[in-house]
Amino acid sequence: MRALLLVLITFLLTGCPRGEAPVIVDFRTLGELRVATRIDAVTYRKEPDDGASGFEHDLLEELAGELGVPVKFIIYPSAARALEAVQRGDAHMAAAALGRNDKARHVRWSPIVRELKLLIAGTGEAASTIQSIQDLAGKTVTARKGTLAARRLRELQHEVPSMRINTVAGQPDQVLLAAVADGRIALLATDEAHLALAAELRPELQQVSALPGTAAMAWALPDTAASAELFDTVGRFLIRSHEDNTISRLEDRYFGHIQRLSAIDIAAFVDRIQTRLPRYQAMFEDAGEKTGLDWRLLAAIGYQESQWDPFAISPTGVRGLMMLTEETATRMKVRDRLDPAQSIMGGAKNFKLMLDSIDADVQAPDRTWMAVAAYNLGLGHLRGARQIANTMGRDNLTWVSLRTLLPLMSRPSFARRLKAGPARGGEAVHMTENVRAFFDILRRLDTAPAGAEALLPPSTPVPNRGAQAAGVSTSSPPM
Repeated sequence: MRALLLVLITFLLTGCPRGEAPVIVDFRTLGELRVATRIDAVTYRKEPDDGASGFEHDLLEELAGELGVPVKFIIYPSAARALEAVQRGDAHMAAAALGRNDKARHVRWSPIVRELKLLIAGTGEAASTIQSIQDLAGKTVTARKGTLAARRLRELQHEVPSMRINTVAGQPDQVLLAAVADGRIALLATDEAHLALAAELRPELQQVSALPGTAAMAWALPDTAASAELFDTVGRFLIRSHEDNTISRLEDRYFGHIQRLSAIDIAAFVDRIQTRLPRYQAMFEDAGEKTGLDWRLLAAIGYQESQWDPFAISPTGVRGLMMLTEETATRMKVRDRLDPAQSIMGGAKNFKLMLDSIDADVQAPDRTWMAVAAYNLGLGHLRGARQIANTMGRDNLTWVSLRTLLPLMSRPSFARRLKAGPARGGEAVHMTENVRAFFDILRRLDTAPAGAEALLPPSTPVPNRGAQAAGVSTSSPPM
């Protein structure tokens, strides 16, 4: 009797029984896990080869590997539309940088995927006038409609009643942050991840005030009995992914390099994308095609080495756009190191050699960053560092672990254990992290959703890009 009474009370409180939500066919029957998402720098990015990447994308691929089915990503124009797809029974779950909203009907929320600080972004001029939340009195703050940041602003109006709130629908955070950088929006309520990514291209953007609390990013699943097993599986998967550092590893993969570059570094890089890269892009693309490497990665290495200067010469004798030593040039059959086409091809072949020489148990993208370090450091030193990490009981398969060890290579106590002798491991880490930042900027320019190019200062060209992929992407589970 008591159980029946509880059911009736629940029905009266919710106005809708649990089973009334639309039911999607089980993912095992369909042979795929249907995930509603949106194109966003924080969660899901399209690649020119019709592939995809992104923090939530990669985490869902890990989940798919456990479920034994591929993921079918269904692209929606906004987080709200992605959530509606779950509520209609069109998707098994929504993963679109969603802030947990317990008022949303017909959905259950997974454990927290990431927790982000909420803040108000502006430029230096705005920052100079706002020292506290009370300084928002009489000012207009913009927010993307339906976000936790927008809800937090509405709560703050009790404290600052004269603050005006302008909510905008249909525009991603990248575009709104570009409007802030250009002076078309004075203040924007957003989160730390979107601001950091935007500031990587527009360093004039900054936090002008913190907002109370945090945004709990989670996945939404149908609130139906049929989805209960998947809900439990997802919950266990996320808890384990926090415990075994899977989520930390992915956070480093996509956000670890952010804020590495200074405002001056970013401004110089963006300027040279306009003035220098067009002369050499075809050469990078040709070298990438012949070696099977991403031309944007080669371009990032080339920029770190010489700022795309084909006549660069260092005091140690390395020279050319890819800064090849005489020995490397001979091995790579480069006759003229100051010829940019020869230098780029030689550098690409040398990097490919480094990449292929790293143990097969090191997975991408960690093997890529280790290869970049080896490009600077030499394979012998990289292997030595990995061996020492292993004897110390430390993880030697991930870049996030190895980069903390490499700076120790210049210490005599550490260098004695290296067959190749001491090395400037800290320099290799610095180079690798810079390459990651330059590569990410080039990738984001090449794969940005419509309108996101606005993050660039006016007149900055977008590198030649592949055809924009359609709205549905299917990925196989990891092998």
